[in-house]
Amino acid sequence: MTTKIIFASNKLGDITNEQLQQMLDQFDFGKLISAERTANGAMGQTMFVHSSKGEYVLKGNPLFPGQFEEEQYFVHNITNRSNVSVPTPYNIEQSKALFGWSYAIMPRLKGKHLNDQVIVENLTKEDRLQIAGVMADTLLQLHSWRVKESGEFDAKTQSLRPFEGNYTNWLYNRIRFWVEDAKKYSEITPNDIAWIDNVLLQANDSFDKFDIPTFVMGDFKPGNFLLSNRESGWEISGVFDFTNAYFGDPLADLIKILTIYIDQNELDVANHFLSIYLGDCYEKGHIIQRLKVHMLQQRILDWGCAKAIGAVTWDDQKSFSAWVELYTKTIEDLID
Repeated sequence: MTTKIIFASNKLGDITNEQLQQMLDQFDFGKLISAERTANGAMGQTMFVHSSKGEYVLKGNPLFPGQFEEEQYFVHNITNRSNVSVPTPYNIEQSKALFGWSYAIMPRLKGKHLNDQVIVENLTKEDRLQIAGVMADTLLQLHSWRVKESGEFDAKTQSLRPFEGNYTNWLYNRIRFWVEDAKKYSEITPNDIAWIDNVLLQANDSFDKFDIPTFVMGDFKPGNFLLSNRESGWEISGVFDFTNAYFGDPLADLIKILTIYIDQNELDVANHFLSIYLGDCYEKGHIIQRLKVHMLQQRILDWGCAKAIGAVTWDDQKSFSAWVELYTKTIEDLID
């Protein structure tokens, strides 16, 4: 279910202080001091709650049955398998009696987002390189969780459900689905389709050789992690939101960060990010092909969404394939 939910959004609706206090009482979390909606919660599911015993995040009105159980599973395993800070304990209340929907409540993690104005305005070049390094290190820790088969967590059975067919078929079918969806809102030409098919064809061998599926966060971006600047330097002080997590090719988690660096023309920082993550990799050709496919997947999602809502922020004269090729060629240049 996780990997099928992309744009759905359930809002919290109106919540009273009395309801929040009842929630706090249920978990013995103290007396309510204040509460506010989160600025970075794109799905509208989250609220910060400050009490006499600490700061918490309320996440409610699940997007699909089992959303919170999946996140709890990922949080529990990441806590036990790595040093990555995640919101634990992740408490779930199944009853809908209080708010009209089930909810989760967890500790609020400390730090600021990478796109926070206070951070952005004061970052030096050395800061940017160091942050790129800690992002790569964090992903390496997350991706150290390896499994036997690619798939997603099934909250009903509390087990891994393999993707139908093999991983490559699942990924390619997913891309083709969103290509067809994007056609509803924009022009995707026969030349675009031929280019897409060629990218996928060239990567077949690279994905056939991929045989170590790992945890994939599915949405590793500045809005889903926090940074703190300690005496020892920058560190990622918290990672959260595992609604899109699954098990597959870990390179997929690099794409949103690489896209930001490419858009900001910070190619030296992107190169540092990749060099820390890849280390002494001897399969650069396969890495490039897989990254190009993952970039294609993200870009067709971004293209279709932007066209659908009229939020295009790039040169709209380019065809889809010409637009994406700017990113895929940059990936080649960075790794070659």
